[in-house]
Amino acid sequence: MAITGRVPLLLLLGLVAVLLRPGASTVLLWLLVVGVLVGADLLIAPSPRTFAVERVPPGRVRVGHDAESVTVVASPGGRPASLLVRDAWQPSAGAHDNRHRLRLGPGDRVVLATPLRPERRGELSAYGVTVRSFGPLGLAARQRTVQAPATLRALPPFESRKHLPSRLARLRDLDGRSAVRIRGQGTEFDSLREYVSGDDVRSIDWRASARNRAVVVRTWQPERDRRVVLVLDTSRVSAGRVDDVPRLDSAMEAALLLTALAARAGDRVDVVAGDRRVRTRLRLAGARDATSRLEDAFAGLHPEIAEADWTALAGAVQAFGRQRALVCLLTPLEPSAVEEGLLPVLPVLVAHHRVVLASVRDPELERMAGAREGLDEVYAAAAAEQALARRRATAGLLETLGVHVLDVPADDLPPALADHYLSLKAQGLL
Repeated sequence: MAITGRVPLLLLLGLVAVLLRPGASTVLLWLLVVGVLVGADLLIAPSPRTFAVERVPPGRVRVGHDAESVTVVASPGGRPASLLVRDAWQPSAGAHDNRHRLRLGPGDRVVLATPLRPERRGELSAYGVTVRSFGPLGLAARQRTVQAPATLRALPPFESRKHLPSRLARLRDLDGRSAVRIRGQGTEFDSLREYVSGDDVRSIDWRASARNRAVVVRTWQPERDRRVVLVLDTSRVSAGRVDDVPRLDSAMEAALLLTALAARAGDRVDVVAGDRRVRTRLRLAGARDATSRLEDAFAGLHPEIAEADWTALAGAVQAFGRQRALVCLLTPLEPSAVEEGLLPVLPVLVAHHRVVLASVRDPELERMAGAREGLDEVYAAAAAEQALARRRATAGLLETLGVHVLDVPADDLPPALADHYLSLKAQGLL
C-alpha cells in the first residue's frame, strides 16, 4: 500500500472545517472521512498482480555508452487502470528516468524504455519492476514488485581504438599493401622495384639489376602468423588507481588495441589473465571477432586482493606451445611485487620468448617530486624520489635480463605497446 500527496492536502483542507466548527469531534470526524476515502480508494484500485510484466534483456554495451532496458506491461482486461511503473537496476547500471506513469485500458499493452549508462564493467543486474496501481480518487495505491530477472553485460570502453587507424596504416606499409612499398625486415620475398635514394644497399638484387638498365632492389614482407601472448595481472597491485582509473582497466585498453592490431596482421593472439590462479585463458588464433571475444572475457575480470602466482601464469604461457612469441606482461612495475614474484620465472620466459613488461606510471610521483615549497612537500618529494629510484632500478634489472620495459602514463600505454609491436615486426624480430 502507498498513499499519494493528495492525502496530506486533504487533511490540511480539514483545517477549514475546524475553523468553522472548533472541537475535537470535528477533527475526529474529518480524520474518519479521510480514512474512509483512502480505504475505499485502495479497495477499488486494480490489483497489481493482474498485470503481466516482462523485461527484455538489454544485452551488451560498452561502459559509458547508452543502452535501454525494455519492459512490457500488459493489462488483462476489466476497467482502465492508472499505473506507476519503476524499473529498478543496481546503481552502477546508471538507470535514469526509470519511473513511468501510464494509463492502460482493458487489454492494452505498452512498451516502456528505461535509459541505461553503465559506469563499471561486469554483469549488472536488475532489481525488479515495481507496479503501483492507483484508485480512481488518486489517494491510495496498491503496490507489488515483480522479479523480472535481467542482466546488462558492461564491456570495457575500448577508448584506445582511436589509435587503431594510424597503426593499421603503418602495418599496411610494413605488409607491402600500401601504394609506397618499403623494405621490411621479414624473410618472405615480396617483389622487385627500382632503387631509390635511402634504400639499404643490402637489398640490391645484382642479378636482376644486370638484366635491367636500372638498379633493382628486393622488397620483403614482414613475418606473418607470429604469436603474441598477453598476460594480464589481476592481483592486488592491479587494483591501484591512477588518475581515478584502475591500473587493470588501463592494461585492458592496451591489450585490446594490441589484439585488434595483431589480428589484422594475421598473427595469433593468446591471452592469460590471473592472480593466485588463472582466471581466463583464451586462444584467439584465426578468430575474426578476436577483439569482441576479448572484450567479453574482460567484462567479468576484477582485481583480487591476493598476490600474483607468476609460476602458474608462466606455466599457462608455456602451455600454449613452445613456439617463440612476443609475451606482453601487463603488470604494474611495483618493485616489491616484481622482485619477489616475477623475477624468479623470467629466465624461463626470456629463454624461449621475447618479453615486454607494460606498466602504468603514476604521474603523481613526478608531481610530488617536483613540489618542494613547504616542509611537508619536501618530505613528500623525498619519498617520491625514493619510489621513482626503486622503479628505475627494477626496470634496469629487467632490461639486464632481456625484458623490454614500457613504463608510461595510462593514456600512452596502448599506443606505446602497439608501436613496440610494430617496431619488432619492422625489424624482423617477431
